[in-house]
Amino acid sequence: MPNQPAPNLLSWASEIDEGAITQAARTARLPFVSGHVALMPDAHVGIGATVGSVIPTENAIIPAAVGVDIGCGMVATETTLTAADLPDTLAALMPMVERRIPAGVGKGHSDPSIDRALDDLGLPYTDLNPKQEKKVAEQFGTLGSGNHFVEVCLDERDRVWTVLHSGSRGIGNQLATMHITGAKRMMKKQAIGLEDPDLAYLVQDTPEFTAYVEDMLWSQRYAMASRARMDRVLVNALFRVVGAGQRVRTINCHHNFTQRETHYGKSLWITRKGAIKAGTGDEGVIPGSMGTRSYIVRGLGNPESYTSCSHGAGRRMSRTKAKRELSADSLAQAMRGRTWNADRAASLVDEHPEAYKPIDQVMADQRDLVEVRHTLRQIFNYKG
Repeated sequence: MPNQPAPNLLSWASEIDEGAITQAARTARLPFVSGHVALMPDAHVGIGATVGSVIPTENAIIPAAVGVDIGCGMVATETTLTAADLPDTLAALMPMVERRIPAGVGKGHSDPSIDRALDDLGLPYTDLNPKQEKKVAEQFGTLGSGNHFVEVCLDERDRVWTVLHSGSRGIGNQLATMHITGAKRMMKKQAIGLEDPDLAYLVQDTPEFTAYVEDMLWSQRYAMASRARMDRVLVNALFRVVGAGQRVRTINCHHNFTQRETHYGKSLWITRKGAIKAGTGDEGVIPGSMGTRSYIVRGLGNPESYTSCSHGAGRRMSRTKAKRELSADSLAQAMRGRTWNADRAASLVDEHPEAYKPIDQVMADQRDLVEVRHTLRQIFNYKG
């Protein structure tokens, strides 16, 4: 159940940094925020707006609240395979995934079939230069970096699932940054003071607002289609390694996005920065950190959270602090028994499970937001 740590804030987090509350309170004080800001159990400090927050706005949007990875989210596929169908090791899957789903900053690939896949998406509202158009094609169907990942998991029935985390890649970042910068410039030009410059906003029915919304919606479509492509590649690779298997169902959901919704009788822009939609019956994917569990959930449609829930475990350490205080050896210990990028342990310390909140506590905190349908344990992890 939520508590109220500050005026116009409701929080589901049993563990939350005071800085995150202070930051969210700044957002809640904006004049166009209509109602309370909801903090999910995984909430932590972000840029401008708090990661793990749900922000209801009327006639305005904060581009930095959506963030620079527009449309980032999760895709999970349940298969007909069980643990008994798998080989003793999934080591043969790793080079196939690395080759077919490039990962890392700026990484892309050249595949003629991508051009056909992009035809239905078209191009964003903002005119792109040739370099950006090339980036759209090369990075479609690629993973990215940071906490983006590919996993193979087993649920409580020993049924095999694939899970993947990715967003709108370089082009989404560039479009978002352009609009965030533009909003800041407009605030300065109009002499509008803000407690945090990253809370710069765009007002509905202006050309700048229209351009942002169109680019944002395109980036969300790009991210979802890119995840769908990687999901197909991943599942096909798994079936090739195993020699059998069929898809049962796929869940593909955003957790950095804005859309129009009706809440408390008002038509609002609901910005979920690190949160997924959890309307009644909505299926979602909530990943834990490396070496822990992930969850397939069904939304309960809680109106107090604007029908939302957490998007993951949520950081309790910054990446800098994690690299300073945690070790590659302890990460290897946490990942024991799994197929993963063990040769890159030193570069993955910032993704150490101890750098995140305990996912079981996060799930307990949001019992009134979602019901758990399946609990997944990792057996294969490939990190961006």
